[in-house]
Amino acid sequence: MTFKRKPTRSVRVGTAWVGSAHPIALQSMCATRTQDVDATVEQAESIREAGGDLVRIAVDSAKDVEALARIREQTTANLVVDLQENYRLAARVAPHVDKVRYNPGHLYHHEKDKPVREKVRFLAEVAREHDCALRVGVNCGSVDPEIKARHPEDDVAAMVESALQHCALLDELGFDRYVVSLKDSHPRKVIEANTLFAASRPDVPLHLGVTEAGIPPEGIIKTRVAFEQLLSRGIGDTLRVSLTLPNPRKQEEVAAAREILADVAAGRFRSVPVFDDDKLNIISCPSCSRVENERFVELAEAVKEMTAYAERHALTIAVMGCRVNGPGETDDADLGLWCGPTHVNLKRRRETVGAFTYDEILPRLRRELDALIESRLAAPATR
Repeated sequence: MTFKRKPTRSVRVGTAWVGSAHPIALQSMCATRTQDVDATVEQAESIREAGGDLVRIAVDSAKDVEALARIREQTTANLVVDLQENYRLAARVAPHVDKVRYNPGHLYHHEKDKPVREKVRFLAEVAREHDCALRVGVNCGSVDPEIKARHPEDDVAAMVESALQHCALLDELGFDRYVVSLKDSHPRKVIEANTLFAASRPDVPLHLGVTEAGIPPEGIIKTRVAFEQLLSRGIGDTLRVSLTLPNPRKQEEVAAAREILADVAAGRFRSVPVFDDDKLNIISCPSCSRVENERFVELAEAVKEMTAYAERHALTIAVMGCRVNGPGETDDADLGLWCGPTHVNLKRRRETVGAFTYDEILPRLRRELDALIESRLAAPATR
């Protein structure tokens, strides 16, 4: 599938190439636990066989690193490792993967007194030594606090500044084998952030995605809105449709991406540029290996079903599957749930309501939602 694309440079990732001179590369992420080697290999291969050019795996611990080495031996997929707070794990995982994704907003967690520049230098040196590409993965819910403080009312500006800052750092180090992503759960912000970034750095390949898009079909619709608007402007070199799916269905992300690409290539557009802001919006992260209780996917589906009565209320409910995305990425939601091994943490924006078991959470969420709707409806009468 070919598009008229902005002239970004080529970046090799294993046997795949990313950039405007090459077809748009498709990605997905394993939702199995990384330490379950057999299951992860099976899922990586199913994604590859479905047409996934890159397969991402999360690594959070030394045991995950050991498992990754065994996974590498058993799959021909181009592997991308997803680093979280401990950026130094890059040195241990790089020998086994083709690309390392780091989040600029997570670099401050580890070795807080060390300058970000030195941490980026370390990542670039590791990638160079082990023939790896890098992805600078900027995420709306975890922008560096200093940058976010400079843009308290503008998430898009904060994301773009973060991405441009890290591009400059890598350029200064003479490392140009990198890709950038700017992701948000709202299609409009994804469109705005990637459009602004592409205007400033048309040379840098972009990985597109709507993070925490949610359950199909709504998750596919949100993603389609962003992809159609960006691809039609020549923006995007690799992409992922991030859906909340049970483990055996993760390859459906690739199928959804292929369908969107085929439609755009054929001029078949199904979306409008503006995503509907006047009704209930449920966001949920894509299931991945960081999920500590597989009931998370069932919970997300149950939340969607239970809240159907509130469809016409302009509220956002976020359902996050782990401790990494949960605390920060529920901050901007009217009601947020982030799931632990045995309990679900319930929030009203940044305020923590409490922790509830998986059996208790839905009735409590209903009470909070009803109270929130009642307060919103009563607000005009008090003005």
